Amino acid sequence: MNPAATLAAFVERFFTQRLMAQRKVSPHTIRSYRDTFRLLLAFAQQRLHKAPSALTLEDVDEPLIAAFLDDLEQRRRNGARSRNLRLTALRSFFRYVSYEAPTHGGQIQRVLAMPDKRFVRRLITFLTHREIEALLAAPDLRTWNGRRDRAFLLVAVQTGLRVSEMTGLQRHDVHLDSVAHVQCVGKGRKERCTPLTQHAVRVMREWMREPQRDRADILFPNARGQRLSTDGVQYLLDKHMKVARQTCVSLQGKRVTPHVLRHAAAMELLQAGVDRSVIALWLGHESVDTTQIYLDADLALKEEVLAKTTPITATTGTFRPADQLLAFLAGL
Repeated sequence: MNPAATLAAFVERFFTQRLMAQRKVSPHTIRSYRDTFRLLLAFAQQRLHKAPSALTLEDVDEPLIAAFLDDLEQRRRNGARSRNLRLTALRSFFRYVSYEAPTHGGQIQRVLAMPDKRFVRRLITFLTHREIEALLAAPDLRTWNGRRDRAFLLVAVQTGLRVSEMTGLQRHDVHLDSVAHVQCVGKGRKERCTPLTQHAVRVMREWMREPQRDRADILFPNARGQRLSTDGVQYLLDKHMKVARQTCVSLQGKRVTPHVLRHAAAMELLQAGVDRSVIALWLGHESVDTTQIYLDADLALKEEVLAKTTPITATTGTFRPADQLLAFLAGL
């Protein structure tokens, strides 16, 4: 292969052949990787004064990528998690290129050796049972938007579905028969079914009888009948959180994102005594170890453990054998 082959040729084949045709990754992964390259190419154009289509593989070396990652943190104010996510996408690309252009092995290995940035793993934010009740009571049920939002929020905090899974739900994914559940295809193209409570079933039956908008297949459409965006979900969540804070003081000052609803579902299961392996299946986690973050955040569970321990200031007794033979043996 020509050593001066344009970067565009490698990028196009990476997306069309590697990601879409061979690995068949999810649309979410495609969008994430696409955004990484859009940011990188814009940075390279500004730094090297070359159009993205004119860049060669040699242009995108380890120093350029390191500078790009620093720019994400300093100028765009991205955190370490976002930085590491961009680096993961670039590593995937260069692993693909290592087979397509083995003559660039030295450059590729230097990029693959770039380490993730360490960061403080903070405790997760979640909603307590009382806070969940305040949030679910916030939507105005006299309006179509309010009824949609109540159904959306209730299903989100009860099933723990990711925001992309929630917005991607279609009407045929909801089953309200004797074994009521929601069916979705989640991360890693894994299909799973999550049961619904009787209260959720009643709310969903009411919602399913609502007049349908433009696209009748979308379960929770926006006002135009299209699929809700992540920003749209955050908007409706912020709107109802403002109302919920008026009746629930503990919500004041708490930043709530759509993913916090997923954490709330997990904490509800954990505090109900559900095993970690079941929670992992419920949430669609790849590993049971992922649920460890909920154990770390559950202060009530730690307080129960503390109550079972002996206080440090407690007087400890000395063993006194009740039998002379035992005393003899103990003195040997």
